[in-house]
Amino acid sequence: MSYAGLSKLLVVPDGFEAPRVLTHGDLTARPLSRECLADDVRAINADRELINATRGGGWPEGPTSEEDDYIDLVWHEGEWKENKSFSYVLETPGLGYVGCAYLYPLGVRQELSEELATYDVDVSWWVTTGAYEQGLYEVVYEALKKWVPAEYPFRRPHFSNVVVP
Repeated sequence: MSYAGLSKLLVVPDGFEAPRVLTHGDLTARPLSRECLADDVRAINADRELINATRGGGWPEGPTSEEDDYIDLVWHEGEWKENKSFSYVLETPGLGYVGCAYLYPLGVRQELSEELATYDVDVSWWVTTGAYEQGLYEVVYEALKKWVPAEYPFRRPHFSNVVVP
């Protein structure tokens, strides 16, 4: 069977409400929204190379404008409301905004295959250069491995960017 062009919807129970705050030590995750615009644009533009090296998934090659990022953030909000995907901004008390984490349907970030179709959610993340240098890339991975099965109905997550360059 060819899976080209297909994606696998996230399956959540009726009435499911995704957690609005997740914590792991000093790391906090909250829904990514248009309120994050200034920090998001600044981080994406400053850390595009690191994002591409650690998360990948079709990030812009050039600078991201506030207008384009605003549209993206509103899209994330809409997807959240409909339980189609869940995107979080990641923060710590010392660094503030340190990156983002995403729970997406399989087949959105990379082409769906027979193997990927066996998973129930695509989990990915990125962190800023300052956060990466302080070891937070790995901390976020550990947090996601805890949060996803504890807070979501997903039992077979696919962590699509676990290799640290």
